[in-house]
Amino acid sequence: MSARLTHLALPCHDLVATIAWYEKFTSLQKTHYRQDAFGAVAWLASQDSGIVLVFIQKNETKEPIPILAPLAHLGISLDSTDQVDQVAARGESEGCLAWEPKQEPDPVGYICALSDPDGNLVEFSYGQEI
Repeated sequence: MSARLTHLALPCHDLVATIAWYEKFTSLQKTHYRQDAFGAVAWLASQDSGIVLVFIQKNETKEPIPILAPLAHLGISLDSTDQVDQVAARGESEGCLAWEPKQEPDPVGYICALSDPDGNLVEFSYGQEI
């Protein structure tokens, strides 16, 4: 049997805001969207990654649902410390900076984190060789 990780599914309370946030702060773009009587689902992916984030909003969900917090997080690799600093500055100006940029010992590298509309953490790093 061949098996590979294809997606991570997370609940959200405002699918439109979640899609907009990830498209603004990451390279992820909406690749699929559907709505039915129970709620809505969107798939977000980037061209250079094999994993898809699936966000699910049920009709009855009205409040944020932080699943990836306080230490659990999504990790996104960037090309420089300057890019990490730029993401952190954008996050700070938008009120979603969770971790200030800092240099951590190997293999962690230079990191910061933002909080998405549900309070899930998204780490941005440089020098983290995974």
